[in-house]
Amino acid sequence: MAIRTSWAVQHQCGHEVTHDLSGRPADRRAGFARWLASKDCTGCWRATRGADAPSKEQWLAAKRAEEQQAAAEWAAQFDMPPLEGPERALDWGERSRHQLMSAAHTALVIEGAWSETDWADLEEKARTVTRAGWWIDQRDAEGADLLELLDAATQADRGTENPFR
Repeated sequence: MAIRTSWAVQHQCGHEVTHDLSGRPADRRAGFARWLASKDCTGCWRATRGADAPSKEQWLAAKRAEEQQAAAEWAAQFDMPPLEGPERALDWGERSRHQLMSAAHTALVIEGAWSETDWADLEEKARTVTRAGWWIDQRDAEGADLLELLDAATQADRGTENPFR
């Protein structure tokens, strides 16, 4: 006798839905059906998820605004040049630069053996990289790797004083 593939599941929300579990191994179907019973059906799950979306969007917008404010204050305090690139990438690039530079300072100076003079040299190198996309590309890098990343930055990533280039 074959193990059934179609399961009628009474979901936590009260709806009964028939699920086709033929894509699961036979010995895992009953356990998965029990797990499904502890969850809302797809329709109810989507409805509650959609209702919660505005609050998540508001929270994310507030968090981004807070991060942007901190990045702008940091850039002004440490005389960082404005970034270049598409308008939609500038804020993200500034936040990424601030986060990576902060992580690097922590790893190299506070927790590491670098002096403030060594750090000042790294800051000067960082000031030369003005392409927002470069900073966005490095957003997941370790702070301790920043010096090597800055050394690897190409001429296209670095700003120039020539407005006609």
